[in-house]
Amino acid sequence: MIHNLYIHIPFCIKKCLYCDFYSVSYDESLAEYYIDSLCKEINLRKNCCNLLKTIYIGGGTPSVLNIKSLIKLLEYLQNSFNFAHDIEITTEINPGTIDEAKAQTLVILGVNRFSIGVQSFNNEELKFLGRIHNSADALRTIKTLRKYGVNNLSIDLIYGIPGQKIESWEKSLNKAINLSPDHISAYELTLEENTVLYKIMKSSAKRNKSNLSLPDEDNIIDMYNYTIDYLATNHYYQYEISNFAKIGFKCLHNLNYWDRGEYIGLGAGAHSFIDGIRKKNVADINKYIHSLKSDIIPETEIFKITKEEALKEFIFLGLRKTEGIKLDNSFLAIMGNKNKGINFIECSRELIDSGYLEFQGNYLKLTRKGITVSNTIFVKLFEKLGL
Repeated sequence: MIHNLYIHIPFCIKKCLYCDFYSVSYDESLAEYYIDSLCKEINLRKNCCNLLKTIYIGGGTPSVLNIKSLIKLLEYLQNSFNFAHDIEITTEINPGTIDEAKAQTLVILGVNRFSIGVQSFNNEELKFLGRIHNSADALRTIKTLRKYGVNNLSIDLIYGIPGQKIESWEKSLNKAINLSPDHISAYELTLEENTVLYKIMKSSAKRNKSNLSLPDEDNIIDMYNYTIDYLATNHYYQYEISNFAKIGFKCLHNLNYWDRGEYIGLGAGAHSFIDGIRKKNVADINKYIHSLKSDIIPETEIFKITKEEALKEFIFLGLRKTEGIKLDNSFLAIMGNKNKGINFIECSRELIDSGYLEFQGNYLKLTRKGITVSNTIFVKLFEKLGL
C-alpha cells in the first residue's frame, strides 16, 4: 500500500519569473470548483492508501486558498484516509498570503510542517525574481506561524540570482538563521526554457547586458560551500544536496521521493509513482475539473520505467542524499545481479580515486568535493555505465 500523498494547488496571485510548475491565476470561484474536484479524486484514489505517513500540499501557492476551501480539503482528507499517529503534513506558504486566522486554522486542522518560500531577504532580488512579497512580509509570516505553535518550519532560499554577490547571499543566510527555522532548503537558481526568466536572460545575452548575467561557476561554488559550512556551524546538518535540517527535522515526504518510494499525486499536473509506473494528471485545470465531473481521473501521461531508467533514478536520487547509496540487497535488486553490482563499483573506481566518491561503511556517497560538482559526476557515472 502507498503511504505518501502529494496534492497540487495550482493557484498563484502572480507567477514567479523562474517557476515552471503548472499554475493559474487565483480565482476564488474557480478554486472552489477545483477543491470539489480534488475531493472527487481523493474518493477515487482512497483505496490505494491504507495508512498515510506523509501529505505534502504544494503549488502554486496553497496559502492563497480561503479558509473555507482549506477546511473542506483537509477535513475531507481526514475522513477519507487513516493517518499514522506521527503523520507529517506539510503545506507550502508564500509570505504575504497568510494571516493569523488562516495560520490558526491550518494548525487546528493538523498541518504540522510549513515550508515558506522566502527565497531571499534582499528586496531587490525578490523583485527581480517576480516575487510578490518583501523581506518584512517574510518576517511577519514566520512570526505568525510561530505564534500559533508551529514547531516544524522550513525556509526556502535561492542563490545564483543574476547580479547576486556572495555578500548578499551571506546576509540572507544570516537572517534566516536568526529566525531559527527547523529546516532550510538552499537551491541554485536554474533557468528552465519555458519560463519568463529564461526568455529575459536569453534576450539580455544577445544584447550583452552584463548586469543580467548569472554568477560565474566559481562564485556559485563559493556560495554553495559557504552555505554548507555556515549552516553546519549553526547545527543544520546537510542530508541532501540542497537540504539542511536540525536533528529530527528532515522532510520525510521528500526522503520518500529520494528513496524512490511510491506516492500518489492529486490535482492538475500532479505526478504519481506506483508499481514502477510514473503517471501525470492533465496540466489543465478546466480539463481536470471536467474529467472528474464524470468520476474519471484525468491521467494523460503514463510511463513504465525501464530497468535502465530505474537504475539511473536509483543512482541520481541516491547520491543526492549525503548518506549515499546503500550497497545491500536493494542495491543488487536494482542492479539486476551481483556481477552488475560489481561492475557498478568498478565504474565508480576512477571517481573514487579522483576524490569525488567515497565508501563509508556499506554506503557509496559523494565527497564534499563531489557534492559541489554533483551534476557533472552523475553524467560521468552514467557514461561509464553506458546509461
